[in-house]
Amino acid sequence: INQFTKTLNKNEAATVFTLLNKYRAPTKAAKKQRIKEAAAAAAEGKEAPAKAPHMIKFGLKHVTTLIEEKKASLVCIANDVDPIELVLWLPALCRKMKVPFMIVKDKARLGALCSMKTAAAVCLTSVSPEDESQLELLQNLANEKYNDNPDLIKKWGGGVMGLKTQAKLEQRARAMAAEEAKKLASLGKA
Repeated sequence: INQFTKTLNKNEAATVFTLLNKYRAPTKAAKKQRIKEAAAAAAEGKEAPAKAPHMIKFGLKHVTTLIEEKKASLVCIANDVDPIELVLWLPALCRKMKVPFMIVKDKARLGALCSMKTAAAVCLTSVSPEDESQLELLQNLANEKYNDNPDLIKKWGGGVMGLKTQAKLEQRARAMAAEEAKKLASLGKA
């Protein structure tokens, strides 16, 4: 849970949101208009655009699927999702699949990119050629700051046992030493 307090700083976040803003999801009306234009072009015999334009993908299920298929090139996770358990496992999945991820402030900012109120996670699958260098720069930042950061990866204790366990181990060691002394004493007499 602590890793969700380590968000991008203001300058880095501005860079990320500038890139994401170029690929913001269209509103329902804009999408409908694009589909109508494509259908009209196809009806007139003109060549319609083959694919939908590059855009951000959003929704927890959709983003998870893209990460599992390694199609996501950069994932942004909101730090203020409630309950946090919804996205708690997402950084571990991104690390496992070697997908760069970032933790950003404010789920409402992510939601604004998707034409929704809030979004827990968004991702980019591809960008236009002129933005490739900026995407690569952000991927390197994400890998350095989150994916490969040993401070964020969960550590299991420090090898220090509790007081009760230490007392039990000391008692066990004393009993073993006493048993060993008895054996030596009996072998010395025999």
